[in-house]
Amino acid sequence: MPPDNEHDFEAFARASQHTLYRTAYLLCGDADAARDLTQTTLAKLFQYWRRVAAADHPHAYAKTVLTRTFLSERRRGLRALVAHRHVDPPPPPRHPDLRVTLLAALSTLPPRGRAVVVLRYWEDLSVEAVAGLMRCSEGTVKSQCSRALSFFFNDTATTEIYTAER
Repeated sequence: MPPDNEHDFEAFARASQHTLYRTAYLLCGDADAARDLTQTTLAKLFQYWRRVAAADHPHAYAKTVLTRTFLSERRRGLRALVAHRHVDPPPPPRHPDLRVTLLAALSTLPPRGRAVVVLRYWEDLSVEAVAGLMRCSEGTVKSQCSRALSFFFNDTATTEIYTAER
């Protein structure tokens, strides 16, 4: 890769790293897994940087790669095979708040449902954009959103989290 392209990629990676990590964290629900997913995404982007740089919206391209990488790894079950994952459970949060509630609720969804909810409501993407990212129809996105939201509202554990006194 020519030096100019390398510098362009480095600038892009620095500018988009935080956004990609935030989305990866919401998808994975784990800081270590989110870092791994972000690094894998950046490695894939580096590998095809000429194509990414030529795209109209490189940040949207990066988000597509991130989402598809997450779904692909979940589908293959690779996360369970990673040897360097911590065995110790994460420490409990000091002050439960809406963020903890959101992560707890998201962790109960299957990977595709979780991806749809994060992209649709956290990233505020349109139904059409989510369908394009996930390579599915708009109807599939709508039904996945509907199922996920009904699961949130019908799940007694989530209801208890919302109604628990602080």
